[in-house]
Amino acid sequence: MSRNARISIAGALFAVAVGLVVMTVMAFLRSSPPTVNFASGHQAGKPLDLTVQTVGSIGYGEHPTWVSYLIKAPDGRWVHTTLWDVPPNTRLNVTILQFDSGSPLRNPFLGLYMTGPKGSPATLNGKPIQVVDATQGNGVGHTFSIPALNVNVPLPGVDGNAKNFCNAAPCQTNEAHNTVQFSFVTPGSGSFRWQCFVPCGLAYLFGNGGPMQTIGYMDGFLTVVPA
Repeated sequence: MSRNARISIAGALFAVAVGLVVMTVMAFLRSSPPTVNFASGHQAGKPLDLTVQTVGSIGYGEHPTWVSYLIKAPDGRWVHTTLWDVPPNTRLNVTILQFDSGSPLRNPFLGLYMTGPKGSPATLNGKPIQVVDATQGNGVGHTFSIPALNVNVPLPGVDGNAKNFCNAAPCQTNEAHNTVQFSFVTPGSGSFRWQCFVPCGLAYLFGNGGPMQTIGYMDGFLTVVPA
């Protein structure tokens, strides 16, 4: 085979490789969940209210049986995403509607409510709470945890056999749920990974695969951006 032929073949293979990389990147970008922007138009110094829900089954999309988080966008829509832009140095008043069943915690430490050095105490269905004993009642369904900000909020489970158990998102408040409320203050800048630490990826090794490792389901990023 001549030198020119070898060069031509090598060039063709390189072009194919580049094309595959581009296709993979584009596929990833297309599959990435949207980002909900709470920073745009926010008035500095005012608190920001966030409403979130956790569900036992998203009910649609590529993985309809996966557990998931959703967030209420500024226009009132429930959006299936875990990527949120928030303003800096702002108190976030968070309400999480927990619609999923629960189980005992593998690490009891995760039953402790922590909301950072400037956060407020948490409430469960309107009553103050500092720690949840996951060996009692319906256990804990999920946590909302931001390790870098010292935020850990366990979300007690509901009765999985309840007649009004929610089977597909977005769930409604007339369906069985627990309401957890708390607040914490965002730093001046940065992107902070948050996630659930309760292994809830059924059919995956030790429950830690699938939704537990997928942006848009059980983990995401809280990104602080200028208002």
